Amino acid sequence: MSISHVLCVSKFKLSYSPRWLQMVRALLPVAFLSALVGCSSAVTKLETWEGNPTTAVNAATLKAPGAIHVSRVNGHSMTNYLMDDLALDYALLPGENQVVFTYKTIWAKSGVVRDGESKVHVIKSGPQVVRFEASPNETYRFEFDKPESRRQAEQMMPEFSAAIVGANGKVLAQSASWSPSDTTSRARTPLSGGQAMDGEMLASDGMSSLDRLKAVWETASDDDKKAFLRWAFE
Repeated sequence: MSISHVLCVSKFKLSYSPRWLQMVRALLPVAFLSALVGCSSAVTKLETWEGNPTTAVNAATLKAPGAIHVSRVNGHSMTNYLMDDLALDYALLPGENQVVFTYKTIWAKSGVVRDGESKVHVIKSGPQVVRFEASPNETYRFEFDKPESRRQAEQMMPEFSAAIVGANGKVLAQSASWSPSDTTSRARTPLSGGQAMDGEMLASDGMSSLDRLKAVWETASDDDKKAFLRWAFE
């Protein structure tokens, strides 16, 4: 192989390598988005129970849009994702189910946005709970009024409520405000002998101490969170 041939090949590679690099850079976002789509499709149906109950083969499905974030089902904490606006399906065991959730709506800010300031208004409801009887292999969905403006969203949040609707369009249940104390009230009941319940009895409803702390943290105000952190590290 002649030296001139080697030089020609080297010039060809050098002249075209930036173009290939540009193509790779252009394709990277596409590959990344494809991976995200693949991941989201893989987690779009979540089980809401532990173990392998026999009724799981006839589980019902609850469809939650991206605006609805389900935090607990029957006392079990649900997984939090980096992208919290995913539309997810939840597999429910037939029978009585309790679903705790929040509703969030996002509105773009008008005018100039300062550096470091969020470009959107996030308006979120308080925790809601809905209880309904799920039939085997049935599909249910959330139904709620959607605001047409940010002002309307702010006005409706204090009284926000969502309904659970069956496949036939029939409303089965309406949500109401929820508090962690709604779950822990039974655990606070004293024993017949007047003794306080120990840690094992406190977890009799299926919730661990960590789950209780998480539930309280989700509904705590920013000031309460700061005060708790100060107390924890003192």
